[in-house]
Amino acid sequence: MKNLVTSLVVLMSLSAFSQSKDLVQENDVKVKIESVDFVVTVDSAEDLESTFEIEDLKTLFNDSSSNESISLKIVCNGELMSNGKKSNLSYKINGNAKNMKEFMKSAREIKRAAIKYYKNKK
Repeated sequence: MKNLVTSLVVLMSLSAFSQSKDLVQENDVKVKIESVDFVVTVDSAEDLESTFEIEDLKTLFNDSSSNESISLKIVCNGELMSNGKKSNLSYKINGNAKNMKEFMKSAREIKRAAIKYYKNKK
C-alpha cells in the first residue's frame, strides 16, 4: 500500500510539473527622460571655481533628447544667522535641450553672479 501511494504521489507531481508553463515574460521597456536637473551647492567662490566647470554641463546635457527640459541651480551657502540656520542664495535657470547655446550662456552668467556674491561678502 505504501508503494502504491508513493507511486501515485510521484506520478501526480510529475504530471503537474510537466504541464506548468515557463512564466518568462519579455517586456519592451522604453525609458523616457523628460527633464534633467543639475544642482551645485557650494560654500565659497573657491569651491565653485574648483569643482564646477561649465564645459562639464555640455557633457552631461549632450545626451539629452532635443525636447527635454533641463535646469541648473547653484546654491551659495552663507554664514549662520541669528536663528541658527545657514543663510543661502540660489540661482536657477531652466531651459530646453534644443536651445543649448542659450542655456550655456545663462549658466556662465549665473556662475559669474555666484562668484560675485561671495567676493562682495568679503
